[in-house]
Amino acid sequence: MMNKRYRAHIVIEAQTPLKMGSNAMDFLQDSPVQKDWNGLPMILGTSIAGVLRKEFNGDKAADVFGLNNGSKIIISNALLIVDTQGMVYEDLCVQKSDFLKLFENLPLREHTKITAKGTTQKGAKFDEEVVFKGTRFKFSIEFIDNNKELFMELIGLLRSSNFRLGGGSTKGFGKFKMIEIEYGLFDIENYSSSLNKPLGGDKECNLETITCKDYTPYILQLKPDDFFMFGSGFSDNDADMTPVYEQVIDYEKRALSEKKVLIPASSIKGALAHRTTYHYNKLHGNTIEAGNGVDSVSTLFGAAKNSKQNIDGAKGKILITDCFKNGHGKTKTFDHVSIDRFTGGAMEGALFQEKTVANDEEWYEIELLVHSDIQGKELEAFELALKDVTTGMLPLGGATTKGHGIFLGTITKNGVAL
Repeated sequence: MMNKRYRAHIVIEAQTPLKMGSNAMDFLQDSPVQKDWNGLPMILGTSIAGVLRKEFNGDKAADVFGLNNGSKIIISNALLIVDTQGMVYEDLCVQKSDFLKLFENLPLREHTKITAKGTTQKGAKFDEEVVFKGTRFKFSIEFIDNNKELFMELIGLLRSSNFRLGGGSTKGFGKFKMIEIEYGLFDIENYSSSLNKPLGGDKECNLETITCKDYTPYILQLKPDDFFMFGSGFSDNDADMTPVYEQVIDYEKRALSEKKVLIPASSIKGALAHRTTYHYNKLHGNTIEAGNGVDSVSTLFGAAKNSKQNIDGAKGKILITDCFKNGHGKTKTFDHVSIDRFTGGAMEGALFQEKTVANDEEWYEIELLVHSDIQGKELEAFELALKDVTTGMLPLGGATTKGHGIFLGTITKNGVAL
């Protein structure tokens, strides 16, 4: 057995909300996040290992993570950092601080409920709990080898622009940035499994993200032409329908930020998937009359499994990031006549209020990463869809038939204007 091995303590920060499901249900949420023994959000070490193995190079992955032989790597659970000193709770917490109590009420994302047949269930919703953007976690990696080059290659994967943890990675969740690492080659006799005890090795902070060569980055810079609304599914004292807002955790202030306007990546993905399909069919000359059209560009955006039609589910090859705007944003409330759901006619004397976000001359930045496997007309159709967004031809959000959701802006591809 080797007397020395590489070890690292790593701090990561969520750049977008995290959806680390627990396969559990309770009375408040349909899909709560994974929590530790103190009821605080956590990330299982097996989840981190799974992502790293998938991204590691072929034969090296079998050598490091094991195939027929044992694994050379041990990854701890990633625990929530509880203070500005980078400490975690490895034992029971007798009394939670005001800061930790903020994690007792996590944001909820509303979705339309899907049946076993893959279709929407009328009038039903499904909510899932997510962890705040800005949340920090700490975990350890132990490499049972003294090959520094291989160890640093492994660590480098955590800095990649496409590194995601948890579910919904193609819908904006789980983007992380490594903000601190302490590592070195240590004697196993001096081993301590505590994340709170410094290793005494090399330490680096605020590490820059490395652009992954397998993905092409696109940046949408958008400014609303007038009003837009991505619905929250909730009402407030002013309106029956409100925009979606979400708060971000701030470790320096040990508090939550003010509510920020949120443009969910899942909404952007849905609009782009529909318009990309349109352009793809147009480029191929496919028509309804000929019956040769495609329903969706599944290689890029993914496909749901359908056993009756012998369709295997596939994960998409696009990563879109949620967009948060600083500040609460200016709003405008519109009054509408309420509609009777049974007759379809107007309800006498009843109004329906709809709150929208108003154009306040602010720019919204949306990051998209497209896998290099996407080429040819599929990529051309996708870029045409992006141009439709920036020219106002593809509205985003809800109530687009009322004139909302028109944006104007620019696109860059690999930092160059498209």
